Amino acid sequence: MSNSYSFAAIRGVQAGRAYYVAMVPLRMVERLFRFDEEELPTALRAQRGLNKGRVPAIARYIATNAGEYVLSALSATVDGGMKFEAAVGERSIGTLVVEMTATIVINDGQHRRAGIVEALKERPHLGDETIAVTLFPDGGLARSQQMFVDLNQHGVKPSRSLRLFYDARDDAARLTRAVVEAIPLFRDLTDLTRTNLSGTSRKLFAFSNLHTATATLVDEAGLEATAEQPGPAIEFWRHVVGAMPEWRLAGEGKVSAGELRRDRVHAHGVAMEAMAIAGARMIAERPASWQDALLALGTIDWSRGNTGLWEGRALLGGRVNRSRTSVMLTADVIHRALRGCDEK
Repeated sequence: MSNSYSFAAIRGVQAGRAYYVAMVPLRMVERLFRFDEEELPTALRAQRGLNKGRVPAIARYIATNAGEYVLSALSATVDGGMKFEAAVGERSIGTLVVEMTATIVINDGQHRRAGIVEALKERPHLGDETIAVTLFPDGGLARSQQMFVDLNQHGVKPSRSLRLFYDARDDAARLTRAVVEAIPLFRDLTDLTRTNLSGTSRKLFAFSNLHTATATLVDEAGLEATAEQPGPAIEFWRHVVGAMPEWRLAGEGKVSAGELRRDRVHAHGVAMEAMAIAGARMIAERPASWQDALLALGTIDWSRGNTGLWEGRALLGGRVNRSRTSVMLTADVIHRALRGCDEK
């Protein structure tokens, strides 16, 4: 087939229709694949409009991690001449030949496509590397729109806790893992996979909440704590745990984590982050005695029924609120308690 593109490919069958997975050089992504421009009405497009705000992050990820980036396959439909030539002795492995006049429209992956295009401007040497593209013969607009729905409706985004726990590039996440591993209560009661804990969960802390609180502590207090040298962060959280008797009861199985989430403010992320902020203030104000000041955490009435203290701060309408304002107002309450203890 003259005037054509050729790609190493694998042939497969889904729903009785042939499709192909081709290895496409990154330098060809921009000119080979098009997506329906946003000027087209939604009813005439085969996928959502491009969110240009997402593109720089993808491009930066590729360019920054040129030696270890990972991109999942694009999915597209081909409207035009396309022929699969099986390799000798093979039925499903060979070469896919696509006419240059064919229109290839992305059904899933337009943001990755745009990110690749931008990344190659900074790292042109990546152009010879490849991305897998699943190609389907064009079945018309209705078929393309249905493909978009089918490709996206079953995808489940991993929780923030799990993403952070697995992220070896996030320094704060690596530090938080070190903290969890060093403190038995955190090791036993931290959920590494979920961000929102159910009422029946036996875990008391979400990794994402502890990550936010630890990152806040390090930033606010100017601690020199890293995954390789986590000592200052571990020391802080050990003193917090030592001042929280109900946390320890949960660790001993004498009270359930669900009960604490239902009844106590301290069992929620807003309190952990507020503790970090208040603790950082005490480290700055009382560098020689902040450890003793943290003992006051155990004297605070953390009951969610104490609306006079928590409503409008950690609670709004009786429900836990995690807004930045709520965190700061809760930190003010804790800070006052810590200062009172330290001054005795």
